[in-house]
Amino acid sequence: MSVLKETMMRRRTLLSAVPLAAAAGAGLAACGSGGSDAQPDRLTYWASNQGQSLDDDKQILTPVLEKFTEDTGITVDLEVIGWTDLQTRIQTAITSGQGPDVVNIGNTWGVSLQATGGLYELGDAEFETLGGKDRYVEAALETAFAPDTQPASVPLYGLAYGLYYNTEMFEAAGIAPPTTWEEMVAAAKALTDPAAGVWGMSLAAGSYTENVHFAFINAVQNGAQLSTEDGSPDFTNDGVVDGVLRYLDLMQAEKVVNPSNAQFDSGTKSVTSFANGEAAMIINQNNAHATIEANGMTAEQFAAVPFPAPAGAASQCASHLAGINIAVMESTKNLDGALQLIAHLTSSEVQAQLGKPFAALPVLTDGEPTFTEDAEQAEMFLDVYRERAEPLPRVPWEDQFESAVGQAMNEMFATIATGGTVTREDVTTAMQTAQDAIRA
Repeated sequence: MSVLKETMMRRRTLLSAVPLAAAAGAGLAACGSGGSDAQPDRLTYWASNQGQSLDDDKQILTPVLEKFTEDTGITVDLEVIGWTDLQTRIQTAITSGQGPDVVNIGNTWGVSLQATGGLYELGDAEFETLGGKDRYVEAALETAFAPDTQPASVPLYGLAYGLYYNTEMFEAAGIAPPTTWEEMVAAAKALTDPAAGVWGMSLAAGSYTENVHFAFINAVQNGAQLSTEDGSPDFTNDGVVDGVLRYLDLMQAEKVVNPSNAQFDSGTKSVTSFANGEAAMIINQNNAHATIEANGMTAEQFAAVPFPAPAGAASQCASHLAGINIAVMESTKNLDGALQLIAHLTSSEVQAQLGKPFAALPVLTDGEPTFTEDAEQAEMFLDVYRERAEPLPRVPWEDQFESAVGQAMNEMFATIATGGTVTREDVTTAMQTAQDAIRA
């Protein structure tokens, strides 16, 4: 095991002050541990839930995997796992050494899971099987590894945030799609009518993952970094604090978000609120298209523009570099088969096939978006993904950043929703607590 990996793993064990760290830290002992007996004609694959339901995903993936079996003779045992359970399941698998052969991961977890030693690092020989590193969008591939290491996963599905708006509401009010934060807030105020049950915006204000994404994006727009040059967390600088407060103030100061949104613990709930006509705007990833339409809106009733930065912002960042990676577990006894499965799932043909039902952006440099037939919308999201998205910190404590800062924002939204006030000092204190927990 490399000195760098040993150092990363030692740092990992220091994170026990944050809830997710305990489970992840327990996985360190499993570095290099073996799984079940080798079965060269069989693989176990854990897929993340990308569509409307676990069953829908199984129906979408089954013919793709059957084609793989037909081509290779390798049977794939598929399990689709929801996002609320996936990370814990992976960490438990790393601890026990009894996990799947191949697993989907949120790409923001890439470096954190790599640091446990539980994912197989891919060298030149492995990438030759996969067709080479240059097939993948460079920034997307960088989410798979810490600097100066080998990738421990590869991109599978790309995602980017956009500001969705109800076209009928905007046209009726004579409002143009916003291009700045200030225009977005003005539009939200104009369209907020609590008596009619309509709010300017809906937020997943009870989802720590959604909240932390906007802590990051707003901080980057302010020109802030969340880590120091030596890789330590830095959440208390002005850019981070001001960015978090700006987002909280959509509910608190601007009053364009229903306080009940503090109970929305997933992005799907805000999407549903939008589709039901309860909000004029949402900020969501491009896979919201499918959910919006499944809830009754037609393609003509909504559109999306890049999530706007404040006028004169230091950066026009409109999204974190979102998406799903796919990895081989270190404990696999069928490395060759696992690599063949990843090569199949990241082939141009399968990527195009899955891009539409999973509303994914292409992770291949020559890929074209298939998630929508609206060429203008497809191009907008692809431009955000490739030109205006930044990866979350590529550090072993990234998952602890998500948990600590995201949960702190959940609590602050809950305070606002119940009539309390969150001051700038309160935000600074919350960010300091999160930072100290990780640095401890």
